[in-house]
Amino acid sequence: MNNFSAETLDEHLVDIPLGPATLYGNLALPLEPTGVVLFAQGSVGGRHGPRSRYVARQLNEAKLATLLLDLLTPEEEEIDLRTRLLQLNIRLLAERIVGATDWLAQNPAINGLRIGYFGTSTGAAAAFEAATMRPDPISAIISRGGRPDLAGTALTLVRSPTLLIVGGNDFETMELNREAFKHLRCEKKLAVVPGATHLFEEPGALDDVVSWARMWFMRFLPS
Repeated sequence: MNNFSAETLDEHLVDIPLGPATLYGNLALPLEPTGVVLFAQGSVGGRHGPRSRYVARQLNEAKLATLLLDLLTPEEEEIDLRTRLLQLNIRLLAERIVGATDWLAQNPAINGLRIGYFGTSTGAAAAFEAATMRPDPISAIISRGGRPDLAGTALTLVRSPTLLIVGGNDFETMELNREAFKHLRCEKKLAVVPGATHLFEEPGALDDVVSWARMWFMRFLPS
């Protein structure tokens, strides 16, 4: 029987100071978590997105802590709604993921748990680059409908076990992921969700994403 409930989840807003910028996120801690997943999303206001929140809650049920993070400040998001330039600045996003990861690693509630990344859109590329910038390894990376190709040569340096999830009917993203997959030199898998398009809005598509994500993170995060 699944005894998970709101009473067994400590969820609160956190602010993460990174130099002149302060990032905001939602940290969710189930009782006795076995790992923690940082959600790196390239879209504006990504931590409020219903799909990422749904995946995060399912991971919480599997006793994984989650940090849903906005990689841009509110002021930057206002600018990016018009220009869409900052969400394409992979280096900037990667540096912020590194800073947020360091913040997580120093958080007493995390207490040395292994860390994984779940990236979407350009946030996936930033997650791959961030994984190559830290001295401590990231235990697993998942890209959902992401753009790992935008990580460029950093892909060949990634050592974290990597799962690329793409929709079977998201043809352009599929080709970009297949090409990126060739450059990865780590343990890796490309998972295709049949019939799904880019946002995985089809019935059952997001549940397939959850199944893959739980399997991958539960394999590599718990000590």
